[in-house]
Amino acid sequence: MFTELLVCLLIGGLICFLVQRSRKQVLKTEDGWWGPGAPPDGGEDVTIYPFKVSTNDKELEDLYTRIDQTRPVPSLEDSQFNYGFNSQYLQKVVSYWRHDFDWRGQVDKLNQYSHFKTNIEGVNIHYLHVKPKKVPVGSAAIPLIMVHGWPGSFYEFYGLIPLLTEPTEPHDLVFEVVCPSIPGYGFSEAPHKKGFDSVCAAHIFHKLMQRLGFQQFYAHGGDWGWLVTTNMAQLQPKTVRGLHVNFAPPSKPGLPMALSIMLGNRFPKLFGFTDMDVQRLYPCMDKLVVESIKESGYMHIQATKPDTVGRGLNDSPVGLAAYILEKFSTWTSRDFRNLEDGGLTRKFSLDDLLTNVMIYWTSGCIVSSMRFYKENFGKGLNAPHSKMTVFVPTGFACFPNELMHTPKLWVKQKYRNLVTFTPMARGGHFAAMEEPQLMAEDIQKFIKLVEKKKQQ
Repeated sequence: MFTELLVCLLIGGLICFLVQRSRKQVLKTEDGWWGPGAPPDGGEDVTIYPFKVSTNDKELEDLYTRIDQTRPVPSLEDSQFNYGFNSQYLQKVVSYWRHDFDWRGQVDKLNQYSHFKTNIEGVNIHYLHVKPKKVPVGSAAIPLIMVHGWPGSFYEFYGLIPLLTEPTEPHDLVFEVVCPSIPGYGFSEAPHKKGFDSVCAAHIFHKLMQRLGFQQFYAHGGDWGWLVTTNMAQLQPKTVRGLHVNFAPPSKPGLPMALSIMLGNRFPKLFGFTDMDVQRLYPCMDKLVVESIKESGYMHIQATKPDTVGRGLNDSPVGLAAYILEKFSTWTSRDFRNLEDGGLTRKFSLDDLLTNVMIYWTSGCIVSSMRFYKENFGKGLNAPHSKMTVFVPTGFACFPNELMHTPKLWVKQKYRNLVTFTPMARGGHFAAMEEPQLMAEDIQKFIKLVEKKKQQ
């Protein structure tokens, strides 16, 4: 009896030690220099410059010439979007782009918010900084950084920003929003050296928020933005007050995940699986393996030889549009693969979709954006951050049509302080752009809970 008790105490003590040790882990990184050549002598230039998106006749004439010279390829009969972007429908999109799309008008829309640039570690960082017009008496705006992914951009958040900075409900929190472009995306300068991964981006965004005067802030991200903001929480857990994500694929599958996959279909309640979990995970071979293979070809290319295919996309606006917009079809709903038009305009307008494409086209960033996969996967799957848990308060919005479904059990393996886990009514991978109202409501719910706990 005494021996058994002693063993239990030892095991319990070991578990407590391991938990406490994991809580004290902080991700380490160092300052880098991503500009051309060697860093200059002297301190870093911390100047912040206003920036405006612009266009001109020469840029548009070049675009139209390239569109006019495209060489259409007929799609196979009855192929819909199962072979990629349907060529017949692509011609309709291209025709609209060439004759009806108003890029100058969209540039004005982009400039409705204040844009800035500042140089950090040798590269010019572009970001939006949107301050609320009105803050209730006795309260302060809550700083929030929101980070996009690929093949998205800061523009994904244009429907979400006003819901956060100008909420209509009297008891809602008011936010001051910062939306940076990841270096190599949009109007942020691309790194000039190898090795710029998500941790490097997280480090730079911490410097950005510090330069803007924020000692603490909240963070939100999806796609690569999920990993960058997660790394931000791992780098400086006392600075990130809370983390909200809508994408969280398991980085280091462990025993709980393995057991849940093997037994979850027969014993769902044992693992806390809901009906949606069972529907999205089983049969495992189809849902987790075959489906992943179908939708991950782009990732293998970009994680190995991004410059090869990227060069072609950088020269052809039609090729670029097909490559990017196919993701906005399939990643919004797998069922859209079986539609002639890919369901593109069921959730998005062509104006919004083409505006995102134009950000890639006019900035010439497709190659550098694809390199981000090479830099992250090229170091293997055993990076320090992948093995570290996150203990910053976390909220997870679980959208039903997300690329990879992540049950609550799996999310909690990484994010130990999971404050909210919300099964969302609808939405896919580009949730902030597709369902801004639902996203705003979940961010509000999560941060209200965190703020309430901090006040207790």
